[in-house]
Amino acid sequence: MTARDVARNDSAHFVAFLEEIDDKIDPELQIHVVLDNGSSHRSRATKAWFESHPRFVVHHTPLHASWLNQLECFFSILTGKLLRRGVFASREELVQKMMAFIERHSETDKPFCWVYDAKVAA
Repeated sequence: MTARDVARNDSAHFVAFLEEIDDKIDPELQIHVVLDNGSSHRSRATKAWFESHPRFVVHHTPLHASWLNQLECFFSILTGKLLRRGVFASREELVQKMMAFIERHSETDKPFCWVYDAKVAA
């Protein structure tokens, strides 16, 4: 898992994150990216970056679906095991503890099983 503390959620920061992923993963591998419909994911700069990096295959979540249920499961784990009763003296300490948690979690994590059946509730 790759994590980073970002000051802003904009396309410049997102493209920089994609560059980091591109540098870390074997160039022979195709990369599938699942994104919600946030503005940083749909910007001209982001679209241009994806066009110039064809090994990245983009999948957008449906507009009516909850944002990346798998990630929401991870955030629930993070909240329950670190944040809920945590005491942090500063933002920097909070970020440091979250990054350490992510690193420990990545050593033993297993894939989430997620199924979307495309049925719209009435």
